[in-house]
Amino acid sequence: MSTARMDEGGRWLGIYVIAYLIFLYLPVLLIPLFSINDSIQAAFPLQGFTLQWYATLLGNSALSSALLNSLVIGAIAATGATLCGITVSYMDLYGRSPLSATISAIARLPILIPGVIVGISLLILVNLIGLGPSRIAIVLGHILVALPTTVVIMRSRFAAIPKTIPEAALDLGASDWTTFRRVMLPLSLPAIISAFMLAFLISFDEFIVVFFLAGTEPTLPLYIWSQLRFPKSLPTVMALGTSILAVSFVIAGTAELVRHRGLGATRPSAK
Repeated sequence: MSTARMDEGGRWLGIYVIAYLIFLYLPVLLIPLFSINDSIQAAFPLQGFTLQWYATLLGNSALSSALLNSLVIGAIAATGATLCGITVSYMDLYGRSPLSATISAIARLPILIPGVIVGISLLILVNLIGLGPSRIAIVLGHILVALPTTVVIMRSRFAAIPKTIPEAALDLGASDWTTFRRVMLPLSLPAIISAFMLAFLISFDEFIVVFFLAGTEPTLPLYIWSQLRFPKSLPTVMALGTSILAVSFVIAGTAELVRHRGLGATRPSAK
């Protein structure tokens, strides 16, 4: 293939990527724009600049209750998913059981299952065991949804640690548990923090599973969905959505930064 044809192909690929990104993110970028528009209509032309929709977020008791529920559920679910992710990924790489790889694959399977199917299945399960739609049911569902992310992050981190390090600890007389607790976990701390942050973000933003499992205490995504029935609440919802977007970008960016720094810490330097 000639250089000219390669350059032309690269140019068309660049145009396609730019068009795809615009199609994907332009609707998201419109939310912050309309959140400062002095009109309840999400339409052009804009009527003026205002921050009153953000001011309406303050002092809203229903919003505060939903936010608190999301924060509590997110923290508990992220902790559970991170602990399970650490265990499953370490067992996959260093376990001696023939079922290790199978368990790891099953733990990552929920990411391939449609959210509606997961929600219906969990609803049937919690009803069978007597929990019913409740905060506990939501936590269990969020752990299941966030588990694939924590497994992928922790597995890549454990795989990046040279195997000579745990082997040296074992040769010096350390037990498997001591090696895991005093060697592998400290070296994996950045990935653990990253996995926790991303699992919290997944739990905080999850809607479909919560829709099936929520009882009398809605989370923030359910609160937003309930407000969409009222046209006058649309600007307030967009202001809330903008705030969530900003916080989500910060959390996701920080998690990736921490994870990459952790990977670079054990990467052998070139001499």
